[in-house]
Amino acid sequence: IPTKLTATSVFIIAFVAAPPVNIDGIREPVAGSLIYGINIISGAVIPSSAAIGIHFYPIWEAASLDEWLYNGGPYQLIVLHFLLGVCCYIGREWELSYRLGMRPWISVAFTAPVAAAAAVFLVYPIRQGSFSDGMPLGISGTFNFMLFFQADHNI
Repeated sequence: IPTKLTATSVFIIAFVAAPPVNIDGIREPVAGSLIYGINIISGAVIPSSAAIGIHFYPIWEAASLDEWLYNGGPYQLIVLHFLLGVCCYIGREWELSYRLGMRPWISVAFTAPVAAAAAVFLVYPIRQGSFSDGMPLGISGTFNFMLFFQADHNI
């Protein structure tokens, strides 16, 4: 619960009030939060900067909170806490079904969407070499990711 609560609260704060993120590493920030005039449909939590690559970028590694926000630190915090929380929830379901004497098919079935989320948010950015290639956390960001994915991989 603490990891999913952290991911949810940071997502809400970043969606509403995060400053623009330098996603391409070329000093041209991209705004995605509501406070910068973006509406709910096109708002998103922008992925980490390409300058960060696939390096783990926690808050304490940045020189200041402004630098962490400018380089897209909330994206990694949200994605990694979300995936950890959901994987722990699978284990919780497995244990609960075991204690109740049930077969563990619910937790086994739940691993399919978790594997899909891990593929999009963790495996694909690592294979591409940067978290900046991850899917933005928003409605239009999802569709933008799908279009770019198809174009980049000739699908």
